[in-house]
Amino acid sequence: MGTKVLSRREFCGAAAVGAAALAFPRPSFAQSAARIVVVGGGFGGASCARALKQIDPKLQVTLVEPNRTFTACPFSNTVIAGLRSIEQQQFTYDKIAADGVTVIAQAATKIDPQARTAGLADGTSLAYDRLVLAPGIDLRFDALPGYDEAAAAKMPHAWKAGEQTLLLRKQLEAMDDGGLVVIAAPANPYRCPPGPYERACLIAYYLKTKKPRSKLLILDAKDTFSKQRLFQNAWKELYPGLVEWISLSQGGKVNAVDSSTNTLITDFGNHTAQVANVIPPQIAGRIAGIAGAADHTGWCAIDPVTFESRSAPNIHVIGDACLAGAMPKSAFSANAQAKACASAVAALIAGRSPDAPKLINTCYSLAAPGYGISVAGVYQPKNGLLADVEGAGGVSPADASRDFRAREADYAQSWFATITAEVFG
Repeated sequence: MGTKVLSRREFCGAAAVGAAALAFPRPSFAQSAARIVVVGGGFGGASCARALKQIDPKLQVTLVEPNRTFTACPFSNTVIAGLRSIEQQQFTYDKIAADGVTVIAQAATKIDPQARTAGLADGTSLAYDRLVLAPGIDLRFDALPGYDEAAAAKMPHAWKAGEQTLLLRKQLEAMDDGGLVVIAAPANPYRCPPGPYERACLIAYYLKTKKPRSKLLILDAKDTFSKQRLFQNAWKELYPGLVEWISLSQGGKVNAVDSSTNTLITDFGNHTAQVANVIPPQIAGRIAGIAGAADHTGWCAIDPVTFESRSAPNIHVIGDACLAGAMPKSAFSANAQAKACASAVAALIAGRSPDAPKLINTCYSLAAPGYGISVAGVYQPKNGLLADVEGAGGVSPADASRDFRAREADYAQSWFATITAEVFG
C-alpha cells in the first residue's frame, strides 16, 4: 500500500466515482432470461444478487442461503464488549426478495460445473448459466491439535458472528476480576486482518471498566499485522499494562490447545486462561471446494477482472473465499467485488468483454468507544492479480488528535449503517 493517506474528501470522492462506475446502465441483453445462481448471502453474495437485478431486471437471479437472518461480523466485537446488542447486527433478506431476487433458504451441497447445476440440501437442483460463489470462510478445525467444534464450545472463536459472539461475551461477564483473557491470532490469510486486534482493544475496554485487575494476552502466529502501529499506540494510550502482545518470533504461535483446562500451548510455554478466544486457521467455505474452485491453499484463485475461477469455468468467486491479491478479506472488499463481479457477469452474458475494475476498500476499527482508526486501499488488475494502486490509500495518522479519532469512530458507524442499508435495506 502506498504511503499517501487519502483525505476524507478524496476517499469519499473516489468511492463515489467507483459507485458511479458500478451504477450500471440497463442494456438489452441477447440472453435477457439468463439464469444466475448466487450461493452465500453475506455482504458479497447479497450485494451481487441485488446488483445483477439492478443491471437488468429480466435476469433470473437466485440467492441460495440457508440462514433466514444474516448476522454481520463488522461491529460484532462491540457485542462481545457489551456495547451493542446482537439484534443490531441482524438483517433479513426480505428487501432483496422484494427486488425480484428468488431467495432460497437452503444450503447448496453439490455443484456440477459440466451440467451447470447447483444441488440443494433437499435434493433439488438449480440450473445456471453463471454461478457466483460467496461462501465466506470455514474454520480449519483440523489445523490446531486439540481444537475442534467441541472445543469451540469452551474456547470460542467468535469468527462467525452469532452464537459464538454471545458465548464469548457471556464468558467475559462470568470471569473473575483478575482473570486472564487470551486471544490466539492465526497466520495470514484469514477473514478481517485487523479483527483480532480490534477485539483485543474492545475486550480491554470492557476489562478496564468492569474488571480492572484482569489482563489480556495476544498470542500471535505473525510478527506483523494490519494497522499495527495504530493498535499498539492505542494499547499504550488507553490500556497501559493491560494488553500484552507476543509475536511469532517471541513464541506467540499456538501449536495446540487443551480445552479441558483452557490451556494454550506454544514452543515457549503454556498459558492457561480464564477466557480463551481461539481464532483458528481458515479456508474458503466448503462449497467452493466441492465446486472445484478452491486450490491447494484452500482458497479460490480468480481472474481479477471477472472474478471467474481459475479452475472452474462459469463459476465466479467473491468475498472472503477468493484470493484477491493485495485486496484484504473484509466486508467492504466483498461488497466492492460483488458489484464488479455483477458487471462482469452481465457483460459476459451479453457477449461483451468486461471492463477492468478499480476497487476500493476501507476498514475501520474501534480501539474504544469514540476512538476509531482506519486503513484504505485502491486496487486494480495487474499481472493476473488485484494489486495496490501506487500512492493511493494509507492509514490513519499515527499522531492524530482525539477529535480526529472520534470522527473516525463516527465514520465507522456511518459506514456500517450505509452498507447494511444498501445490501439489506
